[in-house]
Amino acid sequence: MKIIGITGGIGSGKTQVLAYIGKKYNCRILLADEVAHKVKEPGQECHQALAKLLGPEILMPDGQIDRAAMAEKIFSDETLLREVNGLIHPAVKKYILSAIERARGEEGLDFLFIEAALLIEDGYGEIVDELWYIYAPEPVRRERLKQSRSYSEEKITGIFGRQLSEAEYRKHCRTVIDNGGGLADTYRQIDRKLEEYL
Repeated sequence: MKIIGITGGIGSGKTQVLAYIGKKYNCRILLADEVAHKVKEPGQECHQALAKLLGPEILMPDGQIDRAAMAEKIFSDETLLREVNGLIHPAVKKYILSAIERARGEEGLDFLFIEAALLIEDGYGEIVDELWYIYAPEPVRRERLKQSRSYSEEKITGIFGRQLSEAEYRKHCRTVIDNGGGLADTYRQIDRKLEEYL
């Protein structure tokens, strides 16, 4: 089983790439965002620590963390955001490591894909066999974010400013999938790469 990390800037189309791979290949896909929600659930690793750090007002009556209340609390407080990330990111990594171990024990899986915005920054390069960079030119990504998420230019610029540069992504990733054109071309690149391993 080959473990492949998928990364790239917001709006590059990682979700589309993984949807295609998930349909066509014998694989498991782990999305760090989904794992981050799991580790915040009652009884899970981060739940109590977050409630203690952010206060009981971030909890809903059923004990679940209110995402909107939490986001509002950390949005303008850099220190608090760092502390929250310091709780969540290690818990996500731990969860993913145990999911990899479980997948290794399963018969017949060809690939395990891990998608996370911070794969490079959080040191996933040591966990995966290779990293893929899903690339799309900045104007294309801007347009996608305006269309799909109704983001303003200002918001997009702010997000782009906090993400790695294209040069940094390319430096760390063995494979670059160009998702700036039509999907048929993107799918051809994916097939060419994955079929080398089958």
